[in-house]
Amino acid sequence: MNELEKAIGQYIVYHDVLAETQPERELYLAVHDEIYTGLFKEPIGNLLLKNNRIKLIVFQPQKEVILQWIT
Repeated sequence: MNELEKAIGQYIVYHDVLAETQPERELYLAVHDEIYTGLFKEPIGNLLLKNNRIKLIVFQPQKEVILQWIT
């Protein structure tokens, strides 16, 4: 949970800076597929996605592929 809080905090800072300096860009938080399955399927993670707080890229590092873009 601590790592999630840290990542979300950084995401918010970067999001707000980009909104001011480069509004045409979209920011995504990249997460390992295991993190997505373990955390974002849980109520707290699901709430963040449901409320459109963050955009995610879910990736599988061993195969070096993106599995999902979640906006």
